[in-house]
Amino acid sequence: MPVRAYAAKSAKGKLEPFEYDPGPLAPEDVEVRVTHCGICHSDIALIDNDFGFSSYPLVPGHEVIGMVAAVGSQVREPRPGQRVGIGWSCGSCGKCEWCQRGEQMYCANEKLTIVGRHGGWASSVRAHWNYALVIPDALDSAAAAPLLCAGTTVFTPLIHYNVTAPMRTAVVGIGGLGHLAVQYLAAFGCEVTAISSSHDKDETARKFGATHFIATRNSDELAKAQRSFDFILSTVPADVNWPALIDALRPQGRLAICGIPESDLKFNVFSILGEKSVSGARSGSPSDTAQMLAFSARHGIAAMIESFAMSDVNKAVDHVRTGKARYRAVLVA
Repeated sequence: MPVRAYAAKSAKGKLEPFEYDPGPLAPEDVEVRVTHCGICHSDIALIDNDFGFSSYPLVPGHEVIGMVAAVGSQVREPRPGQRVGIGWSCGSCGKCEWCQRGEQMYCANEKLTIVGRHGGWASSVRAHWNYALVIPDALDSAAAAPLLCAGTTVFTPLIHYNVTAPMRTAVVGIGGLGHLAVQYLAAFGCEVTAISSSHDKDETARKFGATHFIATRNSDELAKAQRSFDFILSTVPADVNWPALIDALRPQGRLAICGIPESDLKFNVFSILGEKSVSGARSGSPSDTAQMLAFSARHGIAAMIESFAMSDVNKAVDHVRTGKARYRAVLVA
């Protein structure tokens, strides 16, 4: 049965109705009937070919929630009828050292949901069974969809870098990623400072769990925060004042970056000699993401979303592209 989808036919193109034949279901794969799918900035970057490796027609969508419609002959779980989620990754080799260690996101043969295959802005999508994660009953499908990418992207560095209470932490950028990071850190029992360009999001950040707020534009607030934080998570896809953020770390503090800046990082090496670290951060393994989903259900953490009908995909994409989403947009099939 053909998959009905919305695809970009060229770089920066509008999404158009598109059908394709997915072929036979592989023995270890599951087919998921899509009910909800988030819109991530990575979807838009691939539509626009910002990374330089997009191929068209391209069906975006890697924050998928749906029901298992069919399973391959070697799949035991999940079962047909279960509600599952699929994120940025949809498979790996299963044999290398990284896969054997449960760190599949480092597999050289990692399969990505919307790179070289069609994603979740569609009637259905496929993934290896290990990447179709059962969604806890306590999570609403629409609010949970962004957790499959945004949620695991900010949650994974917290557990990989051993962030615990009562660490002093900060989140740079209160947007699609940052508003979730603040919630997770607050639930961890950390002291959380939100850092943004202005005080416009001060009240909102505090509702998410921030106890302090720093505005960086035309302000010396960040400069006054030297030696304040054990851990800073930067979530913004832009250049920021990296030297000032490093100065804001306490000795042995860590700056983790999950938003991709526009330019290369530049800072004085003397600024990190107090055993400070600057590290990358990315979405986690299936087990990391499952842990994030369970934690979110236990602590009532969800994305703040705006919903759009799947047929209004172009309107939704424009809403996200122009920075109007508060804070994630979700397509509803």
